[in-house]
Amino acid sequence: MTVISIQSQVAWGHVGTSAAAFPIQLHGIDVIAVPTTLLSNRPGYPTIRGRVLDVQLVADLLRGIEERGAIDGAQMILSGYLGSSDIGQEVADFVARAKAKNPALRYCCDPVLGDRDRGMFVRTDIPPLVRDELCPLADIITPNHFEFEFLCGAKAGTIDDAVAQARNLIARGPSTIVITSAELADTPAGEIEMLAIERSDAWRVRTPRLPISPSGTGDLFAALLASARVRGLATPDALSHAASAIYGVLERTALRRTEEMRIVESAELIRHPPRRFAAVAIAAHPHPGRAS
Repeated sequence: MTVISIQSQVAWGHVGTSAAAFPIQLHGIDVIAVPTTLLSNRPGYPTIRGRVLDVQLVADLLRGIEERGAIDGAQMILSGYLGSSDIGQEVADFVARAKAKNPALRYCCDPVLGDRDRGMFVRTDIPPLVRDELCPLADIITPNHFEFEFLCGAKAGTIDDAVAQARNLIARGPSTIVITSAELADTPAGEIEMLAIERSDAWRVRTPRLPISPSGTGDLFAALLASARVRGLATPDALSHAASAIYGVLERTALRRTEEMRIVESAELIRHPPRRFAAVAIAAHPHPGRAS
């Protein structure tokens, strides 16, 4: 089993592929890592070194792994932070070629664009490319609540809003939409939730809100969800495992009081989370445009 991971990479800390590769490998899945950026560390530290890679280098790496048979042998492509719209277009072209060559190959797009605290934190030409080029190619997308509302072009403050807007997106491409860090009208205080929505079914899972917010949690979550799907877990089981495993990592990180997630020392918590959070089915909602 193999996942092709196309996203940022750092020498220090855990974001992008540096957060995703190890948890995927822990589940017995090989990772082919194609970086879009090479940085000393994530933004937020006093200094940062490195750069977004030249688009031609990324294109050459993608063509190179294609020549080695990566497309034929992979079960999933996972993309995250892109760095530039030119790189995003190369990723879109690669995914389109890959899915044409291997129709069983699935694509999980983590649309790393921004969050509620900071707004958009990528170049202005990247969000429309992700929305219009990458998401329609995807089988699974894993936006946070802020990114989900951008992709929808509408607010989603209630569970009904979220389901309806997700199904509008599903009509344009992806079959599964997983919303992380969801804060809805009925989300209890002190909790945070994740939603998984498909054409006919939907689920939600809640975990306690911890007093930390380290970078890379979305990258880790997308990796856990993608690896669960590659291993054959159904959507609600994959959602439950990803939510439970990331809670274990964040709980350990909170205890250690470190800025970076304690992913490596949480290996057993990732594989076998001691505290399980079940995904609960959401009552049926009519599809937009369908009679109720």
